[in-house]
Amino acid sequence: MPFHNKPVMPKGFSCASKNCGLKIDEKDLSLFYSDTPAGAAAVFTINRFCGAPVIAGREIIRAGILQAIVVNSKVSNVGTGEQGISNAKRMGAAAARELGIPAGSVIMSSTGVIARQLPIELIEEGVKGMKKLLTPDPLVGAEGIMTTDTYSKALSLSAGNSVITIIGKGSGMIEPNMATMLIYIFTDAEFSAEELDSMLREAVHTSFNMLSVDTDTSTSDTCVIMANGLAGKVDKDEFLSRLKEACIGMTKLLARDGEGASKLLTATVNGAYDEKEARYLAKLIINSPLIKTMAYGADPNIGRVLMAIGKGFDCHIDRSKVEVSIGGKLVYKNESRIDFNEDEVRKLLSGELVDIIVELHVGNSCATAYGCDLTEGYIKENASYYSS
Repeated sequence: MPFHNKPVMPKGFSCASKNCGLKIDEKDLSLFYSDTPAGAAAVFTINRFCGAPVIAGREIIRAGILQAIVVNSKVSNVGTGEQGISNAKRMGAAAARELGIPAGSVIMSSTGVIARQLPIELIEEGVKGMKKLLTPDPLVGAEGIMTTDTYSKALSLSAGNSVITIIGKGSGMIEPNMATMLIYIFTDAEFSAEELDSMLREAVHTSFNMLSVDTDTSTSDTCVIMANGLAGKVDKDEFLSRLKEACIGMTKLLARDGEGASKLLTATVNGAYDEKEARYLAKLIINSPLIKTMAYGADPNIGRVLMAIGKGFDCHIDRSKVEVSIGGKLVYKNESRIDFNEDEVRKLLSGELVDIIVELHVGNSCATAYGCDLTEGYIKENASYYSS
């Protein structure tokens, strides 16, 4: 199922963004709205220093109904104690007043620098008048949630008579254990909160939970899905299939836009003993700084891949059965390097996609992880993040 040429908000959904003074010029406040109450589910970071919006959001989502999401960038409202939780609630209440809906139907997110109190007065003032700015263009809403992202991210596809649209941000501090950074999924399909929760967790398992830019789990990770039902009922199996496809599509966008990245890096492990080991080994490959720099430099050093697999100390690995391919080109088999054309492999490593496939031949499980190369740009971005 192809993605739409241009992302659109599903029926009854709209969004807006503006600058409220947290940043100097760029948009720093976004609002997402459904004309009618929507069934909702969410997953959040398991980082022990989770942000105030995550703490408040876990309580709000229990009702299984949302009508709006309000998000600010620049300041994450993490490490801010009881004042931070109070400010998060004030942020949601301000959005509710602007939209004329119950405060309990608004969930909030914040992203940016940690351990700074949220300038809540700027947000409360900034949200005023945003209802008049609402538009069906999801890229508008995506603008206000960016931090180190180089462009706003949104995609749409169809599922039966419904539309699924995902808006996301995230470039660094990404190796989630639930979702990734900030992800908002909107659909006009009709599903209960319980169905949404089950499908969201299944989709996240093979997409956002397999994404890593730098092995660091954010304190603010949030993934929310809202379904307002305006397109009616949709076959659940078809919807879940499209949801998984959309989540993987967004995962690839986030990985490719990793801080300083020049390439999308994927690692697939086939024939693993079980799914847990397949996922673990795929992540070992994606997270290896040596493999990341190998990809960046287009250096056909296949020993990097063997090293990364070998770090699976407790995994079932039979060295005599391991095969490695890069970009579809077999480079290692029968415990020996294949006599491949190095210029050909350099060319495969030089594109915007570096695809590593490992065949273990010890079981029937597989997994794919998504990441990016490691460049000087990552260091430059994060050496002055707090001060920028």
